[in-house]
Amino acid sequence: MGWFWADTTPSAPAAPVAQHPMPVGNAEPPPQCPMHKKATPPVKAEQAQVPKGACPYVPPENASSTPEPKTGLLAKLNPLNNMFSELDNKKADIQSRDLPLSREASTIPKGDGSLWEYPSPQQMYNAMLRKGYVDTDVTAVESMVSVHNFLNEGAWAEIMGWERRFARGLKEGYEICKNGEQLANLKLGTAEDGIFDTTTWDVRDVPPPKLLRFTGRPTERTPKATVMQWLGWINPEKYGTAPPFDRHDWFVERCNEQGCKEVRYVIDYYEGEAVSDDEPVFHLDIRPAVDGPTSAAERLIRSGTEFWWQASGGSARMLRKLQEEKKRREEEMAAKSRQYN
Repeated sequence: MGWFWADTTPSAPAAPVAQHPMPVGNAEPPPQCPMHKKATPPVKAEQAQVPKGACPYVPPENASSTPEPKTGLLAKLNPLNNMFSELDNKKADIQSRDLPLSREASTIPKGDGSLWEYPSPQQMYNAMLRKGYVDTDVTAVESMVSVHNFLNEGAWAEIMGWERRFARGLKEGYEICKNGEQLANLKLGTAEDGIFDTTTWDVRDVPPPKLLRFTGRPTERTPKATVMQWLGWINPEKYGTAPPFDRHDWFVERCNEQGCKEVRYVIDYYEGEAVSDDEPVFHLDIRPAVDGPTSAAERLIRSGTEFWWQASGGSARMLRKLQEEKKRREEEMAAKSRQYN
């Protein structure tokens, strides 16, 4: 997922650094991923406050003129995205076959306007080895790259759906959401499969969102995921599901007429029932983190309007309207046909 990204030129304030350990409890990653060994405890780093436009290193007060050099894993990790600051693209000594060296650009813009770039299969394999997964199947690495890139693009498409609704504020977001999810998606121009096009942005007078940074927090279950597990214990037939095998926090820049601000999104990754051994299924639960009243209102508006629209028979009313409109047009066409005859 996102923790396989690499960025060697940070353009945003540093986020806490951590490895990507296994989730707690009995959650297991997808079988196609090499994350089936217990990970070592996460390595934490202190978060520095960086003045805008200043040198990215801010020494502590009363610090000596010669800072102590960093050593170990911490020195190799990029605090922007929990990934090694430099990913080796050379064949490993224990590697049995060559892997592609080319990197694929995502459709996700960074803070500086450039696009986030996924690592090559060779870089991913080397990263897995450096994280301790020495039993990684080299023949599966290219498939792993495809799966993780696909999940990242899907996550960004979902975030674009939230941003298209609420980029201009709660009032316009309500107007978009009030007739239910299906009509909102049609209004916002989703594809036939319901997925937003991540390469276009048509919200007037508002620049598109940007992904500033992200971090993996697989051992910290979100409140929603915890509640869902409780409900599954109470009513397993309706709510029973395996806990998420991973969690990410993505920090997105949202700009409008009032200026720009940072919005944190939380992503829970669930493994669904596989269609076949070669086609794993994943479900992503993506929503703004409740860091304040605005994000809480956004979640309430989107879920509340959909619930009310369905409970009040909004879909049935809309269907009747469409049928009446269709019948009216057919009658008009029949009347015109009789006049010509």
